[in-house]
Amino acid sequence: MLRERMRELGREDEYACPALPASPRASADIALGLASGAPPSSVALIGSSLGGYYATWLAERLGCRAVLLNPAITPARDLEGHLGRQPVYFSADEIDFRPEHLRELEEIDTPVISRPERYFLLAATGDTLIDYRTMTNKYAGARQRVVTGSNHELSDFDLYMDEVLDFCGISSNGRKQ
Repeated sequence: MLRERMRELGREDEYACPALPASPRASADIALGLASGAPPSSVALIGSSLGGYYATWLAERLGCRAVLLNPAITPARDLEGHLGRQPVYFSADEIDFRPEHLRELEEIDTPVISRPERYFLLAATGDTLIDYRTMTNKYAGARQRVVTGSNHELSDFDLYMDEVLDFCGISSNGRKQ
């Protein structure tokens, strides 16, 4: 959805969405490598669920903006029961999620954000995996939109996409802000 919207706005070349491995450390390194060298003011991250957890860690390292869509708050604890072969959502692929990945998640935990104004939280009250109140508490002081209903996947994301891009500095007419 975001790639298509960026294409419509003539900004597709600024969009990156790498396939990430099961290893949180390797995923964080890939994302850090993609953003390294760019001025923090020119980088905006958008992450959903575990991607929101990664985006928080990365935004704290880089000093850039991040939009968090129903972000994972305590994934090391929440994923303990999901070790082994797991399906990759919206794909026919599988990953092998191992105990060391739980330790890697703990290593990149960001319990507190340093500058709430760099964050935009989009949290759904209908998320059955992560309680929206834990999200709003962690990102207190950040721009927040609590969506009544919806779900973990934010299946109505199209309603909020331009607001998300606006926070990232991209107006609905494609111009930088």
